[in-house]
Amino acid sequence: MTDARTTTTGATTGATTGATTGVTTGVTTGVTTGAATGADWAAWQRSWDRQQEWYMPDREERFRIMLDMVEGLVGPAPRVLDLACGTGTVTARLLARLPGATSTGVDLDPALLAIAEGTFDGDDRVTLVTADLKDPDWPARLPYDTYDAVLTATALHWLHSEPLAALYGQVAELVRDGGVFMNADHMIDDTTPRINAAERAQRHTRMDQARAEGVLDWAEWWQLAAKDPVLAGPTARRFEIYGEHADGDMPSASWHARVLLEQGFSEARPVWASPSDTLLLALK
Repeated sequence: MTDARTTTTGATTGATTGATTGVTTGVTTGVTTGAATGADWAAWQRSWDRQQEWYMPDREERFRIMLDMVEGLVGPAPRVLDLACGTGTVTARLLARLPGATSTGVDLDPALLAIAEGTFDGDDRVTLVTADLKDPDWPARLPYDTYDAVLTATALHWLHSEPLAALYGQVAELVRDGGVFMNADHMIDDTTPRINAAERAQRHTRMDQARAEGVLDWAEWWQLAAKDPVLAGPTARRFEIYGEHADGDMPSASWHARVLLEQGFSEARPVWASPSDTLLLALK
């Protein structure tokens, strides 16, 4: 799931995927789960997007470049793994751009998965899997052994560097030869502290202006979900899993590229960047 809260402070303040193990794991194929009726899932998606865009005004640009590279490298009908899928943000844009694609979304957050299930209910192109990415056996839950592309955005920063490197090794095994992995996330270069401070100050000024216009922040969005009759239960379970926050690392883009090469990819480099975030592509 996408989690942009860390961009407000420069330190990880929460997690949205895979924070614990021992959670019941399931697979929803075609998302015909009897997802709760009566909820306006499109409205929840719009609300989630607006909250995330408060942290990342260039959010859609990274998705556009991500899908440009998917189409360019693996074609118009890829089999995609949406890693830490959350509400299905990447999957929704994938299917709108490439209708012949199929997507497996994997996450642990029951509230965000409820929104994804409602959004994709009846769409046979989408399979949703509940799994913990810290569980070494999570790939066994997937419906396929390999994928043309594995995509993730603003989610893996909840992991510390060592488990993230291990996850990259698992991803390398899931990507077919010639396939692609892309991670769009906060990747901070600690060797440029003055640049980082200036970017952070400018970003906070913009965010304060948006808050004055009524944009919900992370905590307020979850308070709204907790009051919703459909999402209240899944939201309570979500906080039982994650608590209020979890700590992770945000290593530089060069660290990500180096580790991906070490884990079995043949090429890796950024294909898009903002002052604080990077879309890093690795080719198998």
